Amino acid sequence: MPDSAFTSLRDHFLIALPNLGEGIFAHSLIFICEHDENGAMGLIVNRPLDMEVDEILEQLDFDELSYQQHQPVFAGGPVHTDRGFVLHRRDHQHWDASIEVSSEIALTTSLDILDAIANDSGPRDTLIALGYAGWSPGQLEQELADNAWLILPADYRVMFEVPADQRVDAALAKLGINFAQLGSDSGHA
Repeated sequence: MPDSAFTSLRDHFLIALPNLGEGIFAHSLIFICEHDENGAMGLIVNRPLDMEVDEILEQLDFDELSYQQHQPVFAGGPVHTDRGFVLHRRDHQHWDASIEVSSEIALTTSLDILDAIANDSGPRDTLIALGYAGWSPGQLEQELADNAWLILPADYRVMFEVPADQRVDAALAKLGINFAQLGSDSGHA
């Protein structure tokens, strides 16, 4: 029987609190794409890799390649780092493998969206990541109880318009604080 007190964090940000220490999650901003009784899945949206979208598109050898925006590819998380994920604003287009995260945002994993991006006919705002962050049933809830994460509603402007190295503080500014003010005993928003 499902827990009636369950609250989905889909379409929210998680900000790693200082007690998470080192590693890929330290000082991370994660956008939660899926969260239900079976676990959670999200993408780190502030960890650019030393790779640009152009490089991935060139490797895929599409017929047309007019994309030249020099956007970074992000380290989306430690799970399946060989798989690509495109977080984007929803529009009138239909993609082969896409999930609706909110009325404005979708997550797509099919090559058709990359082909559209390659020829400049893809969605207006995109963030391309390799890998994702995943939690088994109850794991994220336990980490929240252990004060590992700060939760706040997602702000798409932060994801798509703010430089990656400023995204954590831009998200925290919505709460009137910055990362330096967070202590290891900080709680949830």
